[in-house]
Amino acid sequence: MNLDFSQIQGDIPFIVAGIRVTLQFTLLSVIFGFAWGTVLSLFKISNIPPLRWFAVAYTSVFRGTPLILQLTLIYFATPQLLNYDISPLQAGVLTFSLNSGAYTSETIRGGILAVDRGQWDAAASLGVPYRQMMLDLIFPQALKNILPALVNESIALLKDSALVSVISVTDVMRRAQIVAAGKFLYFEPLIVAGIIYYLLVISLTWVAQQFERRLRASD
Repeated sequence: MNLDFSQIQGDIPFIVAGIRVTLQFTLLSVIFGFAWGTVLSLFKISNIPPLRWFAVAYTSVFRGTPLILQLTLIYFATPQLLNYDISPLQAGVLTFSLNSGAYTSETIRGGILAVDRGQWDAAASLGVPYRQMMLDLIFPQALKNILPALVNESIALLKDSALVSVISVTDVMRRAQIVAAGKFLYFEPLIVAGIIYYLLVISLTWVAQQFERRLRASD
């Protein structure tokens, strides 16, 4: 095996600099995806049929089509349909938020429905308004139960963020590809990118475990 990392030694800081873009993209996608997933989950447990139908159909579409297809459609079709030059980062965050919302909504819905029915009935018998009941009683318990699943979704977003390299977002993956093309070396830059992604995932998992442990300690 003929490996020579010394040829890309000077380019490693350039690849590492992509971490900021990768984390920015992932963090925004997690926040917007969670918010949208929460709205969809409330639609799914709503007593209003059109809201339930919309949420179910939406989830079906986004779970039934490839993520890279959604990404390229939003990036290339938005200027044509809306006459708006969407930036690669905006297209990536929008696509991943919409896609993550579909998956997260199922997780949140399951967490909400897993809360003991007696607590719903007790809150209703005490005349607690629906909004206050969800915010103060049901949702905090559901969030604690689904935290591991949300962490898994965040990790999946972090790894899938490499897909935005196809629309020229200069994240870790894209920078590794640029170095590879410039040096005609493909294994070494991609190995560096793989190590960076692995360390990011391990760090995120550790932070999530510490947060979950603190939540469990308060039980």
